[in-house]
Formats: sequence, C-alpha cells, structure tokens
Amino acid sequence: MSDPGKYVGSTDRSIGQLVASATAEMSALVHDEIALAKAEVRQDVKRGAIGSAAFIAAGVLLLFTMPMLSFAAAYGIHNLGLGLAWSFLIVAGAFILLAALIGFIGLRKFKKIKPPEKSIASAKQTAAVLQKAKPHPRPAIEADVILRRSGSSLSAGTGVEALPPGKDNASAVARSST
Repeated sequence: MSDPGKYVGSTDRSIGQLVASATAEMSALVHDEIALAKAEVRQDVKRGAIGSAAFIAAGVLLLFTMPMLSFAAAYGIHNLGLGLAWSFLIVAGAFILLAALIGFIGLRKFKKIKPPEKSIASAKQTAAVLQKAKPHPRPAIEADVILRRSGSSLSAGTGVEALPPGKDNASAVARSST
C-alpha cells in the first residue's frame, strides 16, 4: 500500500510531518519577530546616537572654545567702552545660551526614542493565538478499521470483542494484541 503523505497536496499527513511543519512555522515566526525588533531598535539607536552626539558637541564647545573666545569677545566689548567685568559677563551669558540651545536639540532627539511597539504588539498577538490553540480533534476510529489498516490477522474477527458504539475500541484492540 502506498503512503498518501508522500504525494504533493495530500491532506493526510503523518504526525511527524505535522510536527515538523509546526516547528518550521514557529521558527520562521520567531525569526521574523526578531528581525522586526532589530529594525525598530536600530532606528531608535540612530536617534540616540544623534542626541548623544549633540550633547557631546555641546560639551566640547563649552570646554575648549569658551576660554579663548571668552577672552577675545570680552576684550572686544571692552574696547567699545564697556567695563571689563561687564564684557566678560556678556560673553559668558552668550556661551551659556548657545550650550542650552544645543542641549535642547539633544533632549528633543532623546524624547523621540520609543519602545519597539510593533514587535511588542506582534509578540502579544502571537502569545494570545498560542494560548487559544487547541489540538485538532480526531474522529473516533473503530477497532476493525484499525486492524484492517494495519494488516493484522485479527481483522477477521478473531480475538476482538465487539463493543457497542461509543465504547473505547482502541483499548479493546490493545487488549487483543497482547
């Protein structure tokens, strides 16, 4: 007798084939969800890097250029007729405003970072579907049908008790084969 599970498009597949198919589909689903999470995280990492670069630029600006430019600007303002102390205060205030502006830009970039919402939603949806999954019900098969399929010599009726419909025919077959 030929195996119907070997033909393309066959609806009667063995348990092993069903398990292999389910495993392959679950593996593909997990791989796809990981790829989605990576894509979302990559986008947020890029935003975070831009925000960090803005904060670093603000720090470098304050650290290295402030002394030189402060002295140059303060002496330039002093040459216009304002006192030296007021000249240095004006320059310091200008650098503080510039640093605040760059810090504000960095803060806006950090606020745009979000959790991977699509991945979370997809994972929750998958979990909900898997929780609702129930095994496929199998139709009850009479003992004589099982024996005929297996090619057993017991199929002629010897050794198998006849059970009324609804009783456990599989256990009768198991008792008769021992």
